[in-house]
Amino acid sequence: MEDNAVPPPPIPGDQGGPHVDMYLVTPSFELSLDEFEEYALARLKVLRIIEEMKTRNVPPENFRSALETSIKNNLTSAKSAEESKKIDVASHFILRAAYCRTEDLRRWFIAQEGRLFRHRLEGIVRFNSGNVSLLRDFLERNEFDLDRVTRDEKERLRQNLQSIPGSPNPMEFNVTEYCKVPFVQALELVKKRECYVEKGFAYVPLPNIVSIVCEKFRASLSKSLALASQVFGQVAEEENSRIGPLLKSMNSQYTGSGAPSAITDANGENLVTAATVDALAAQSMPLCMQQLHSGLKRDHKLKHQGRLQFGLFLKGAGMTMDEHLLFFQREFTRIMTAEQFTKQYSYSIRHMHGKEGKRASYTPYTCTKIIFGNAPQAAVEHHGCPYKHYDDQNLSALLTKLNIGTISERDAILSLKKDGHFQLACQKHFEVKHPDAKHAEGVKLDDVGNHPNSWFSASVSYHNSKAGVSSAVEGEKEL
Repeated sequence: MEDNAVPPPPIPGDQGGPHVDMYLVTPSFELSLDEFEEYALARLKVLRIIEEMKTRNVPPENFRSALETSIKNNLTSAKSAEESKKIDVASHFILRAAYCRTEDLRRWFIAQEGRLFRHRLEGIVRFNSGNVSLLRDFLERNEFDLDRVTRDEKERLRQNLQSIPGSPNPMEFNVTEYCKVPFVQALELVKKRECYVEKGFAYVPLPNIVSIVCEKFRASLSKSLALASQVFGQVAEEENSRIGPLLKSMNSQYTGSGAPSAITDANGENLVTAATVDALAAQSMPLCMQQLHSGLKRDHKLKHQGRLQFGLFLKGAGMTMDEHLLFFQREFTRIMTAEQFTKQYSYSIRHMHGKEGKRASYTPYTCTKIIFGNAPQAAVEHHGCPYKHYDDQNLSALLTKLNIGTISERDAILSLKKDGHFQLACQKHFEVKHPDAKHAEGVKLDDVGNHPNSWFSASVSYHNSKAGVSSAVEGEKEL
């Protein structure tokens, strides 16, 4: 973080209201590497929850309530309000650095941060029971140049202003402040007919100025991300041994309710072994992993991206390094010698399990990382997300071949895929294959559709519940 930056100006949260910040000034405080990662992942949880709720079209009231809970759980410190602001500001700038690298990452970050900002800005008015004093203070602190409508001009336009849908009633009109802005800055309000336009200017009640402020926030953030992207490579190189690797992998970090854990049987033994993986693939793996497993069994090899995606998934599901080596060697040596396998592929598997190289512990890919990853080359590569990377015809044929659901259920899955809701399509696939799963004992559905390992774990739990078999996720068994 920059040492020569000045602290940001006070924000409305200082007066007891919700914390809102335009993030215009880079903070200067120091963080440990542990705090750096902890703060970033805490904010990433909030942003991913926002994305999930928007994808699910959660009603506004439920959205606000769930988001407030997530903010409280992840970005609020029990120590003090000042500590909470530190976490919020630091986490924003860390993720800004991590998400500046590509156009897709920047677009995603701007969308989620924009929604979080709007939620907080609207909360200023809600917090003060409709009084706009906190909003006015926020605008002044951040030097928003708004042209206030004079009393005489407001009176001249009274009839027009009161004709706007949702405008203040006659009693409130006299005390409601109005601002005049170029109409191009209020296109969202113009589209919704929530302002009056005259001679190129939009007349907006101060409480409705939120849309304009949010658009400026997004524009400012977009510009900052574009500038950051130009120097990211240099910074990441300079910080290669410290924060560089964290920033490069941040968008692929798992933020579900606990890291994906090994699935064990009733005796506490790992359920996923070289002997059981084939049966588990057919029964409980999500479509992306089924396709990798199928490609491996058919071709007796996987390309680099496929080995990473499938290998880390198996590791996260509890397959040990020895079982991993045994399973892959058994398939690969159908087209090569054991010596060739050892020479060309065993090192990467040991590296994946943290036994070679930096000895880092690599985590399984999230759905987001898989979806935004490189698309597979047809016929020779099997990685990626079928809902994202397969065309409609091939996906339809695959679902039919695997006998997934009825025709109408398959059509529902395909409809979600066509609309770009790839994770919802995967969730629908789970629902079709696991009817009434939400009522099955011990089945956790929270992150199904967000992480392949969560999909797999929930499926195994479901089938065990139906069969009356006990299984556990390591780290959650009763002591």
